[in-house]
Formats: sequence, C-alpha cells, structure tokens
Amino acid sequence: MNPAYIGRGTLQVVVTVGDDPSPIQGARVRITDPADGAVLAELTTDSSGQTETIELPTPPIEDSIAESDVRPYATYNVTATAEGFETLHISGVQLLPDSLSVQRSSMGPAKAGFNVRNVMLEPHTLWGDFPPKIPEDEVKPLPDAGGLVVLPKPVVPEFIVVHMGVPSDSSAPNHWIFFRDYIKNVACSEIYSTWQTEAIKANVLAILSFTLNRVYTEWYRGKGYDFTITNSTAYDQSFVMGRTIFESISQVVDDIFTTYITREGISQPLFAQYCDGRRVQCNGLSQWGSQALAEQGLDAVSILRRYYGSDIYLTTAEKVEGVPMSFNGQVLSLGSQGEDVRTIQSQLNAISNNFPAIGKLRVDGVYGPATQQSVLTFQQVFHMPQTGEVDFATWYSISNIYVAVTGMA
Repeated sequence: MNPAYIGRGTLQVVVTVGDDPSPIQGARVRITDPADGAVLAELTTDSSGQTETIELPTPPIEDSIAESDVRPYATYNVTATAEGFETLHISGVQLLPDSLSVQRSSMGPAKAGFNVRNVMLEPHTLWGDFPPKIPEDEVKPLPDAGGLVVLPKPVVPEFIVVHMGVPSDSSAPNHWIFFRDYIKNVACSEIYSTWQTEAIKANVLAILSFTLNRVYTEWYRGKGYDFTITNSTAYDQSFVMGRTIFESISQVVDDIFTTYITREGISQPLFAQYCDGRRVQCNGLSQWGSQALAEQGLDAVSILRRYYGSDIYLTTAEKVEGVPMSFNGQVLSLGSQGEDVRTIQSQLNAISNNFPAIGKLRVDGVYGPATQQSVLTFQQVFHMPQTGEVDFATWYSISNIYVAVTGMA
C-alpha cells in the first residue's frame, strides 16, 4: 500500500446482470491492490446486488481540491464471480478521500471456453493526457425541415447515443445510454467529488447544457452520423463505459438533470464548452477555476457568469422523455394521498420483483409508514439521500428504474 495514502475513501460494488439493473445476489467480490496484487477484501452481494461498503486508503484530500502534480485518487482492482456468469475483472477503480465510490459490475452469462472479461478503466480527465478542445460557436444553427424547426423546445431525451471515438472513426461502436446515467458518467470523468458543491453544480450544469445543445441542434445527425455525441474530449466530453461513479456527484445530477444554461435571445441550450484550465485552455468554463471560485464562496450561477457572461440564466426542460408520468412539483410524504401516491406504490411494487428488499405495498393511494419505508429502502439501494419522501429526484429515479425493470423503454 502506498505510504502517501493517508486519506480514506469508501467503495461499494454493485453486481448486475448485463446492462439491465437486475441484481445478482451471492456474487463474490474480491478487491485487490494493483501494486502487488494483495487481497484487501472479499465480499458477497446481498439481494440488491450490493456489497457492504469498505474503507480503503487514498491520497490526502488536499491533492484533489487544488491543482497538484500528483494523482489525487487511488485505484484498486475488482474481481466479481457468480455461478452461471462470466468472471469480471475491472482495473483502475477510482477512490477519492471522504467520498463514496460505486463500481457497477455488469456480468454476462457464462459461455463455453474462456469466461473471463477484463475491463481497464481510463484515467480521470483531470489527471490523464487528453487533446486540446476544438473551439465551436456557443450558438448553433438549428435543424430545419422545410422551414420548420424540428425541436421547438428543448426536451430531456430518454437516451444519449454515444460514439466511442472521433466522429470520423466508423469502426468505433455506438452505445445507447440513459440520459441521467450519461451525465453522471461524464461528470465523474471530468471533475472530482471532493470539490465544493457549488463547483460540482456549475460543472454539471455546463455538462447538461453542452449535451442538450448537441441533442437540440442535432449536431451530428445533421452531418449524416447516427449518434448524438462522441466521447472524444477534443470534440465533446469524456465518457468511459463502466466507470466508477462518485455518489456526491450522482446526487447533484439527480437534483438538476432537467436544468440547463441559456441566454436572452436564443432558444437553445448554451453550447457551454469547458476545459481543465490547467493543461488545456478554452473559451469557456475552467474546471479548476470553478473550484477556486467556489472556495471563495461563489454559488453555481455566479461561477457560470464569470465564464459565460452576465446575461446567462438557468431554465428547465418542460418534458422528460421515457417516463410514464412527470413530477408535478408536489413532494410526497407521510400523510399524502391521491393518484401520485398510487403511481409510486405501483412502481415500487414492480421494482421489488427485482429488488425484494423494497417490499410489496398495498396500492391504496395513502402514503403511510409502509410506503415511507419502501421509499427509504429504494433511496438506500440507489444511493440517494434517505429522506423517506418522494421529491423531484426520487420521483424520476423510481420512474427510470421502473421503466428499466418492466421493459417499458
């Protein structure tokens, strides 16, 4: 173990069947030190496919909250095995101090012959060596069909189609990724979870606006490509299949995933380019600069205005695609009654077929102690603040998991 690792981070491994959220109970998980192969923990997954959380050494927090010449996160290797499934070995799992890292291990069925799949996660964008940004105008021409704009208002799409290479690389695969999962992956690839919350919000808002601009303007499809965005940091933003997700960043995304930046006089989300501000410069937000400004006490909007101008403002997409019903703005809690409560109870019952810890509910439209407990369990399983209430973030999280497990997508 590296003697310079005087911090402590927390890791939880979640083992699922392929790309869907169905958990694998009883999977065996081994965590090892990549330096010498020493076994640090051997864990078993519960009925939700989760291991217990384990604390592991990391660099000190000072290395990740200000610019540094040392890698500010620790890496570990994770190996998952389960009867009837391939053995999955993931190297480069990232841990930051004072943070929970969640590593999903998506296992395919065992096949005849060699049954080991190796996944090597790329370095974090703030640490790795990446090419400079290609500058673009922050306002794009809109798609047109016979003089009619295709998308009259920005919407949050159900999926983002990610091209795993530069646009011209026809050999690179495309992956269909749920929108929120895509934003979480990008944010965890681009910034550190140890940063000030307002810096995290500012960066997530830039990522959301950048992504929704690509969607709204049909930037690549208008050029004849069959994808929404690339994972090239020169053209777009980092996306790493299967990467470690930091809980604190994930929760910020859940809270604001329908919000984006725009400015007076334009109808589209701002093409909010950004870069680290240290190794790479650009005409947009400096990631390290945003953290420094948050340390000085600036909120997310004030940080964004430093980089994109004083006339920008935040607005919200009116529609979220791919969910049965939109959130109506009313938080559901103990004592609430009505059709929204029935909806949540029905969706939790469907989810509990895959996640039995959530339990079955009587669908009566009354938010009683049993419903509250099921919501608490859902929030715990899916790494959300455990309030026992259904707010904006919990409503859409329940809806998304419901769609995934019932095959409604």
